[in-house]
Amino acid sequence: MSAMAEPEVNVLRHLPAVAAVLATREGALLVERYGHVMVTHAIRQVIDDARDVLRTAPSAVPDVTELAQQAQRLLDAQMPGLRPLFNLTGVVLHTNLGRAVLAEAAVDAAVQAMRHAVALEYDLANGTRGERDDHLRALLCELTGAEDATVVNNNAAAVLLCLNTFALGREAVVSRGELIEIGGAFRMPDIMARAGARMVEVGTTNRTHAADYRNAFNEHTGLVLKVHTSNYRIQGFTADVAASELAHMARAAGVPLLNDLGSGSLVDLSRYGLAREPTVREAVAEGAQLVTFSGDKLLGGPQTGFIVGDHALIEQINRNPLKRALRVDKLRLAAVEATLKLYRDPDRLAERLPTLRFLARSKADIEAQARRLQAGVAEALGSAFVVEVGDCLSQIGSGSLPTDTLASTALLIHPRGSQRRLEALAASLRTLPRPIIGRIADGALHLDLRCLAEADEALFLTTWTQLDISDLAARHP
Repeated sequence: MSAMAEPEVNVLRHLPAVAAVLATREGALLVERYGHVMVTHAIRQVIDDARDVLRTAPSAVPDVTELAQQAQRLLDAQMPGLRPLFNLTGVVLHTNLGRAVLAEAAVDAAVQAMRHAVALEYDLANGTRGERDDHLRALLCELTGAEDATVVNNNAAAVLLCLNTFALGREAVVSRGELIEIGGAFRMPDIMARAGARMVEVGTTNRTHAADYRNAFNEHTGLVLKVHTSNYRIQGFTADVAASELAHMARAAGVPLLNDLGSGSLVDLSRYGLAREPTVREAVAEGAQLVTFSGDKLLGGPQTGFIVGDHALIEQINRNPLKRALRVDKLRLAAVEATLKLYRDPDRLAERLPTLRFLARSKADIEAQARRLQAGVAEALGSAFVVEVGDCLSQIGSGSLPTDTLASTALLIHPRGSQRRLEALAASLRTLPRPIIGRIADGALHLDLRCLAEADEALFLTTWTQLDISDLAARHP
């Protein structure tokens, strides 16, 4: 700072030039992060703002470091909301944070689809119009054992499309214990109503028997719906009807059974040390004529919804006008195809698919990572906080295996001072160019490291150096 403001003409001369700000260490870091053009524009803007202030009121002249910091705040505020962040919440498939991190093969495939024209709906063999589902149909049938398959925007869309195709103006039979609500107060009864189906509830919340379904079947029945209760569990005095038995009853009644698996899995997760979930292949083998499941949950791909099942029924679904409104674009098709191909090599799946790699990480591996990072984080935070390594429990997320947790390790950050200091730290971490998202519990900020790749450790530590801890501690003693 200059000591005192001088007459206007002399004061303005003391404003640093753009080149001088760029030449600082802070300016060089900004250029590395944002590029020369954006940083130069931001520095010019903050210098112009400082000039306006000096013309209207006597004040100290900001130096090059202050101007660089002001430019950084301006650039940070202009950063897109959909920017990379560190998901240290302990929820692997966090719906609010984009669910599955895609495999490199899927990312590369999507990039190629963005850069080039592709045969999206073009038959290269015959030189005629093709079908976009053709890129995935054979692969889905191979992996699930189904006769046919189609793909839409997400699993809710898949269920909606099936209901609208077979139960529009007709009855859809479903157990009361399976009338789920998923994120955002999105309820199965609402989906059924929007699809034009008349919902017929059978059984009770905790017990539904085969006779309940049989008594509901009549000439108005269009479809039987079985829903996997992926985001909750009913325990105790319970009963339900197995999908295989329900499929037999539905076929005898001449109506299709739609088995909505929700998350859906293409492999037996128990081989990776996780709780076992029914696979799509098993659901098809049990006799369900239609099976729906997600692409962006346990499968580990981009947001998509799959419908697999009997060829004749899939053909009817594809003729529904709603199918066009719910279809996916070339980017997701490319990413989905690349993801599904990884499942052809299950022995290397965990190392190539981030979702499965995160879920299968051992506690020992995560704890070792926490020990490596503890000192760096503590140094960045200084004396205002204490950083410890502690046990925690991760969750799979997105309604998958809701009662199952995974032993993990977290960096536990305790404040030396008021609890408000901890809340201010969490807020500051969210404003970083690459935000760090954890969770506050039991008087500490928990940073579960399950989803922190080893390759990102250096970037993670560098990110901490961008915090202004002195200012934070001064504002929250």
